[in-house]
Amino acid sequence: MIDRSARPDHPINDAIAARWSPYAFDPRPLNPADLRSLLEAARWAPSSFNEQPWRYLAAMRQHTDAFTKLLSCLVEPNQVWARQASALLLTVASLTFSRTGQPNTMARHDVGLASAQLTVEATGRGLAVHQMGGILPDRARELYGIPAGFEAVTGLAIGYPADPATLPDELRARDTAPRRRRPQAEFVFGDAWGEPAALD
Repeated sequence: MIDRSARPDHPINDAIAARWSPYAFDPRPLNPADLRSLLEAARWAPSSFNEQPWRYLAAMRQHTDAFTKLLSCLVEPNQVWARQASALLLTVASLTFSRTGQPNTMARHDVGLASAQLTVEATGRGLAVHQMGGILPDRARELYGIPAGFEAVTGLAIGYPADPATLPDELRARDTAPRRRRPQAEFVFGDAWGEPAALD
């Protein structure tokens, strides 16, 4: 297996450097205790006013009916590879503050924070998480009875990375392509938009 670790310009935590989103998954079972720890990492994420707007729909591969149900909430191109994952999650955001009933404009952001913490915890355990926007929110609402005021946001495939040779050509190319990120000068600005920040 090739090393997909990032080559950062500045020192970062090893689990962040090692994190990446494979398409190739080994379908071996996931230890339920590991999945509980991933969700515990999500539980302790920060959120606006400590609202904790995240909810997760979860299915493990060994529970065939539940896994197939959740898989059907992904768009078809994602089903092709995600069916090999050890577990699937759908993230759901609560869109209003529970105390005031007012819109929580930070809800999706905070759901992303929770899933980011889940992902770093997974990487530290030798697992991979592939987050995806390609889901079917209306189908998820229908199948799971997601109530008004909540919205399915993303899907997560969780498991053990596998050899990209197991993938169709297009997906294999994605799993083996060089990893690229914008340099900080292109997204960290100082006195004006587009002007790199003076941080030294």
